[in-house]
Amino acid sequence: DTRRIITCSWDGSLRLWDLKSGTQTREDWRDDNDGVFSMALSPNGEIVASGCGDGKVRLWDVETRKVISKWAGHTWVVRTLCWSADGERVASGSWDGTARVWDVKRGKNVLTIKTWHKGVWAVTYSPDSSKLATSGDDRNVVQIWDAKTGKLLNTLKHEGWVHSLAWTSDGKKLISGSYKLIRIFDTATWQQIAILEGHTQHVNAISLSRNDRLLVSASDDQTARLWNLDTNLSVGPPLQHQQNLRSAALS
Repeated sequence: DTRRIITCSWDGSLRLWDLKSGTQTREDWRDDNDGVFSMALSPNGEIVASGCGDGKVRLWDVETRKVISKWAGHTWVVRTLCWSADGERVASGSWDGTARVWDVKRGKNVLTIKTWHKGVWAVTYSPDSSKLATSGDDRNVVQIWDAKTGKLLNTLKHEGWVHSLAWTSDGKKLISGSYKLIRIFDTATWQQIAILEGHTQHVNAISLSRNDRLLVSASDDQTARLWNLDTNLSVGPPLQHQQNLRSAALS
C-alpha cells in the first residue's frame, strides 16, 4: 500500500513501520528469537516469508504478525527468498549451497537444487516463474534453472562473487551485482549487453522501479547509487552512509 515498510534483523525480529511518521507499528514480530537474514513479501501483500539462522523458512500473517507455517530443510542460514508471481511457490537460497522451492499451500519442499556455490546469496524467479536465477560465493557465476525440473539451463560467468540479482518485469533482462560491477544480460541470448560502473566494493543488493527505468544498488563501499536504465548511467551523486550497505529498496 506504499504506506508501510517491513524490516528484518539479525536480532531475531521483524518490524512494521509507518513511513509517514517513521515510527514502529505495534510490537516486534518474533519466533524463537533466531536471527532473520532474509524476507520477501507475497504478491498480494498478505504474507511475509522470512529466512532464519536456524535454516527454517517461516511464513507470517502481516495483519496478525503471527507465524502461520514453518518449513525445515536447509541446514544453514537462509540468505535469500523470492515468491513466484502467482504466490503459490517460494524459492529459498541458503549458505548450505542449495536452493529449494516450496509449495505454499502444502508447506512442502517440491524441488531442491544443488548449486555450484558453497553458499547461495541470491535466488530470484523470472517474471513468468518458469526459471530461477541463483548466485553466491565461489565459482563466480550466475546459474539459470528450470523452476519446475531443476535442470540447469545456462551459466553466466563473472569475475567475482555475485551477491544480488533482479529480472526486469518483462523478463527480457537479468541484472547482477558483483564485485564493483553491475551487469545486464539479454535473456534471449544470455549475452552481456551493459556494465554499470561506479561502486568500489561488492554490490550487495539491487532493486528495480516498477517501470524498470530506475535501479538502486547498495554496496560495501558505504554508498547506495541510483541508475537510469535507459542510458545505463548513474543518477546524481552516490548516497553516502557510514557503514557497509546490505539492502536497498525502491517504493
